Amino acid sequence: MRTDVNGVSAFISIMRGCNNVCSYCVVPYTRGVERSRDPGTIVREACDVFSRGYREVTLLGQNVDSYRYGDVNFAGLLGMVADVSPELRVRFSTSHPKDISDEVIAMMASRENICHHIHLPVQSGSDRMLEKMRRRYTREWYLGRIAAIRAAMPDCGITTDVIAGFCSETEEDHAATLSLMEEVGFDWAFMFAYSERPGTLAARNYPDDVPPGVKSRRLGEIIDLQNRKSLESYRRDIGKTLRVLVEGPSRRDPSQLCGRAGSSKMCVFPSGGHVAGEYVDVVVRDCTSATLICEPSS
Repeated sequence: MRTDVNGVSAFISIMRGCNNVCSYCVVPYTRGVERSRDPGTIVREACDVFSRGYREVTLLGQNVDSYRYGDVNFAGLLGMVADVSPELRVRFSTSHPKDISDEVIAMMASRENICHHIHLPVQSGSDRMLEKMRRRYTREWYLGRIAAIRAAMPDCGITTDVIAGFCSETEEDHAATLSLMEEVGFDWAFMFAYSERPGTLAARNYPDDVPPGVKSRRLGEIIDLQNRKSLESYRRDIGKTLRVLVEGPSRRDPSQLCGRAGSSKMCVFPSGGHVAGEYVDVVVRDCTSATLICEPSS
């Protein structure tokens, strides 16, 4: 367990390791196989940070959806932590597209204090690349999970990871990634050019054969597209009233406060006497591609 210096957010590891062995990833070799922690211990830690004034807890795991301890799966654990207090916000990271279940989605939709945000790394929009990465889902499966999330929670923030220039990636594979990003319309993304990690399946079996200049150009196209989609997403929130958990003063303007909406979008607004740890309802008046510019609703 660790806590943020803002005195508002806490982070609890619910499991260690990973069983997926994606071909580009070193985590299974450095952290070992998956081991889930006792849910009672996790709930006690959540109770502890809440009693000390923290108002948000993020449950962490390389693949939280595969959490299981006895009869408790991840949906059950989410409900147990959410039951600590309706004033405790619950977030989690990271989900795996092959494992996120309808039960987890339903649990999120049923509890107001489970934030409507899912980080769902796609990595590529090409089935050929997904198979080579050993992601164990297809483009169609991924889009089906997105549809299920949005059917249950139309306001859910969805973010992702994207890799440009994985081994043998063609222009057609790259175009498939761009088209998936266009179709989904992610709120934001972590975007990277592929970098070989020693000891991984990819390093042992696949040449890193996409030239650096091509990787850089493809990554630039991915970033440009995501910036446009982020701005479109944030503009759709203009005029809405959102509940924000205040994290503290804005770094750019200390006279303003900042905090995240349930979708994980960052909001800035005049302080109006509010302090870190308070929930504030704000109205969105403007935006950038990364921030909602707001004012308190009353």
